Amino acid sequence: MLKTFDEKINEFLFVIVLPFLLFFMSYYGFESSYVVRIKFWEKTPDFMFSSVYAYRVIPNYLSVHVTETVTFIVNNYMPFSKSFLLKQGSLFYHSTFLINVFFFLLASVFLDKIFKLKSGQQLLPNENAGRMLHLIAVFFMVIVQYVPTNCDCIAIFFYVLGIFFTLKYLQENKPVYFICLAAVIFISTCVRETACLNIAFFAAVFIEPVHLRKRNFVCVKEVCFLVLAFILPYIVLRLMIHQHTSFVEGIYLVKNFTSPYNLIGLLFGLLGIYFSYKISGKPGKRLIIKYLLFSLPYILMIASVGLFWEARLFLPLVLTGMIAASQNDAGKLKATKNSNTYQS
Repeated sequence: MLKTFDEKINEFLFVIVLPFLLFFMSYYGFESSYVVRIKFWEKTPDFMFSSVYAYRVIPNYLSVHVTETVTFIVNNYMPFSKSFLLKQGSLFYHSTFLINVFFFLLASVFLDKIFKLKSGQQLLPNENAGRMLHLIAVFFMVIVQYVPTNCDCIAIFFYVLGIFFTLKYLQENKPVYFICLAAVIFISTCVRETACLNIAFFAAVFIEPVHLRKRNFVCVKEVCFLVLAFILPYIVLRLMIHQHTSFVEGIYLVKNFTSPYNLIGLLFGLLGIYFSYKISGKPGKRLIIKYLLFSLPYILMIASVGLFWEARLFLPLVLTGMIAASQNDAGKLKATKNSNTYQS
């Protein structure tokens, strides 16, 4: 069905303009303790090219070249704006905002597409219900920007894009969507290790004990192929880029369960996932439980080498819960697809 002009305008305002305004306010309307430390860095800091950060080559590449481009434009074409801009933050900070808001808006667009998939109609009976769920997801993405980094928004975009391809593959069973998912995992491994969560989501959607008992291992083979798409760039990056620390920056297990700030961050993540679980139907709840089981390696890594206070680490889990809540009849589609695969 063709959309009217008013519908297109409303969708643009809701999916692009409102999220942009929220994101802009989070960067320039108030400052967290993290922002105070980085707001006036003049260039990409050296530590981004050492330790585990060095393997995040796509964000680092964008940080360097976008900052250089913004600096060139301001110095040569907009010198009148330089004093005003520098009062709000360094050109590196503004460049980080431009990178992050671009990928944040792309993530918003694909979240909107996911919530409009046919498998979400049982829980989302009308457009307004889908918009409210989308708005809640956007608020979660914005609020965790109190820890601004050059990789999180890019990683979230690729993660949401991977979920979109997974659900399209679930619906239409076209190999092109699986190939696109594998490509997303391969590329996003050069952004951040959270690329592995796309594998967990795919496994949660497709792997069923009943089909394994029937010796239908098609989905297991597909998961193995996705694992390979993650492992290959992961290993190649560590062979090409030599650092003293290749895997973790530090061990924070004790600190995570003793610091009040980290405990608050943990509570935020748990309640976010619980909220998604409560608004889900039976198929959505089952999908969330399976996803969390397949995501256990990531969760254990967060507890060991991440800081719970940086709640952005929980964001993929929370968003997945909301997406699972919207895919309330996905179980029926999955059963149909696996049945067809088994018969063929």
